[in-house]
Amino acid sequence: MFDTNLLNVLCCPESRGALKLADDACLAAVNNAIAAGSLKNIAGEKISEKMEEALVSEDGKRLYPIREGIPVLLSDEAVALPLGGV
Repeated sequence: MFDTNLLNVLCCPESRGALKLADDACLAAVNNAIAAGSLKNIAGEKISEKMEEALVSEDGKRLYPIREGIPVLLSDEAVALPLGGV
């Protein structure tokens, strides 16, 4: 489980803007794309593991996975948004 107190000190590595937790609709769209086998990260690697939590950049352009409570704030690991209107 991600400690939301960290949101005060973390920022998007690309824009340097704030981050927020992805809402249920965003996670559902991401997980549907993963299930369909169509989701890739910025580096072009296929994502196959369902996301329970993620962070979204303030500008809404990138989603960063949270794995085992740890945010993965690496530019290549991000997912470009929007995904079909997310």
